[in-house]
Amino acid sequence: MVVGYNHNIMYKGEVFHVQTEDSGINNPHIITLLYRGGNILASKKTSYADIVRMGNLNQVVEDLMKEQHKEMLRRLKSAEFDDRIGFKPSPQPQAAPTVEAPPAPVQAPAPVQAEPQSTKPVQEAPPQSAPAASDKKQSLDDLIFDFLSAGDDSH
Repeated sequence: MVVGYNHNIMYKGEVFHVQTEDSGINNPHIITLLYRGGNILASKKTSYADIVRMGNLNQVVEDLMKEQHKEMLRRLKSAEFDDRIGFKPSPQPQAAPTVEAPPAPVQAPAPVQAEPQSTKPVQEAPPQSAPAASDKKQSLDDLIFDFLSAGDDSH
């Protein structure tokens, strides 16, 4: 059973921490918190009391935790919390003033000479081989989770 997920993520030059925990079957809920410098910026709490009798409860709870954790990472990277954080929106680039060029003088077209057509057959490029499959298969969700949880300073 997974107890929780913790990720430090770089966003707009600052480190944020996302933490997701399972409170256990006696208090069946999942809590995800978004921190900045020890202060909680956002939280989400989801109860799973309605499914505690499921046979595969551990796997279902782990999947719920992972999805809720990814959701908080996505919300941060989509700038949802920028106002709360105090980040100013990026200024919109100003459009350059439009300057019209004077019309080009009209010239008579140059005579076109026909080129003889080649009788050589066109050669096709050799077929490209498909990339080798990876030994370790990951689901799309896992790839997205890995991408979102990797520190990306470009946003």
